[in-house]
Amino acid sequence: MGIHYTYGANKGNKLMEKQAKKEKRLAEKRAKKQKKNVSEKEENKTPSLDANTPLTLEALTSPDKE
Repeated sequence: MGIHYTYGANKGNKLMEKQAKKEKRLAEKRAKKQKKNVSEKEENKTPSLDANTPLTLEALTSPDKE
């Protein structure tokens, strides 16, 4: 087999490539998570009540709220 003299010479390059892959993977995970959180917040929005209209029992109990 023999001794591989180029291992030490290429070690730095391999480590930099590995670090770049890791950072890319983490950035993709963060972007995906952030996108998911934004979409969840938009889905969870409830329509707000108009401040000028009075609250009535009919408005609170009607099944077709808008």
